[in-house]
Amino acid sequence: MKAPLNRRVFVVGYGAATALGNTFEQTWDRAAAGKAGFRKVTRCDTKSRACIVGEIPDWDPLSLDFTDAKEAYNWNADYVILTMAVCKEALEHAGLEINAETGPRTACLVGSALNGTDAFRIAMDNYVNRGPFKVSPYLLPNLCANLPSGKSGMLLGFTGPIFSPQGACASGNHAIGIGARMIRDGDCDFVLAGGVDTCLIPEIIQGFANMLATIHVGPNDRAYDDPTQASRPFSIDRKGIVLAEGGGALVLAAEDAISTYGLTPKAEVMGVGWTSDAKHFVQPNAGTIVRAIREAIADAGLQAADIQYVNAHATSTPRGDKIEIECLREIFGPELSRIPVSSNKSQIGHTLGASAAIEAALGIEGMQRGIILPTVNHIADPELSDVDVVPDHARQQHYELFLSNAFGFGGTNCCIVFRGV
Repeated sequence: MKAPLNRRVFVVGYGAATALGNTFEQTWDRAAAGKAGFRKVTRCDTKSRACIVGEIPDWDPLSLDFTDAKEAYNWNADYVILTMAVCKEALEHAGLEINAETGPRTACLVGSALNGTDAFRIAMDNYVNRGPFKVSPYLLPNLCANLPSGKSGMLLGFTGPIFSPQGACASGNHAIGIGARMIRDGDCDFVLAGGVDTCLIPEIIQGFANMLATIHVGPNDRAYDDPTQASRPFSIDRKGIVLAEGGGALVLAAEDAISTYGLTPKAEVMGVGWTSDAKHFVQPNAGTIVRAIREAIADAGLQAADIQYVNAHATSTPRGDKIEIECLREIFGPELSRIPVSSNKSQIGHTLGASAAIEAALGIEGMQRGIILPTVNHIADPELSDVDVVPDHARQQHYELFLSNAFGFGGTNCCIVFRGV
């Protein structure tokens, strides 16, 4: 193998669709305004008490300029068309034209936790109720994890490597980390890196509820009459995640390619740290999380004291949020009290494989604007009182270095340090 080029890697654009909006711009505007995008599920019929979710508002594949009824019918795993939409937005935001020069040098790495589960559900219903010949011939392509990236290439014209990093809820960060390494080494000049999950089907909602992962909202819960209060990381009354659909993609670019094609860097990918727990399939392991954070900071050539903001994984579970803060205390010590630590999941819910990519984009946009997004719905927990969680309202505050945490089922951890430019 040839020697790596050791190129610096920058983020030059991004796109997203979340419970706050079906574009990144809409998502940012509502997030900065302190809004949360939760409501009772309308995507499907569920009798679960875990019926509060994060749905992408006004999401309609037929409203997109590259789809028609046949396309939407055949590609009925929603993550396929959603990936195409966020990748298209990300390239437009970056101002990167895919042509004969850039296309072969552009890769696409989009992860997902659940892939085409919704398409399988439709096929199974057809099989049981209409017979085996009614199973779509597009079922298997809809289930292939690399297909969303492949369809994005067909739409947008790039022909570099495509695959799907499968890191559960850390998939987005894995995509960014692997993509950055590919650019650094010279395998490509650009990477669309991110994650997409369209998980709002009855079996998935109920499955999360049965494993006591999602919030169950009873009449005495503050989210009963106001669903927007359902996700409340770091709060004393946090009860579980709010399941949400969403997608996010970042455009990564080599430093030399930025000047060649007249692009504008927004942040540098400074360091990546990744570990696995080898302990439990859902319960976090503090020791390996601490190691992932330390490795990310060390890979960036920094010290813990250099970090100015933490975009936390913080899913709103009693145990998970507490352990993450304990890990941050071990990393930063008494200095943690001066470092803002906020959770975007308080506003967009847990988008599973998409979450880390969306959160990276929000953190970078905040760095550009001098704004730290809040942890909304906050009621202080005395056990976490030493931490500034940026409660309820966005804060005007300059920062140049931030840590973005992501942890997933199966015990997978991936943390990234970004630097503003």
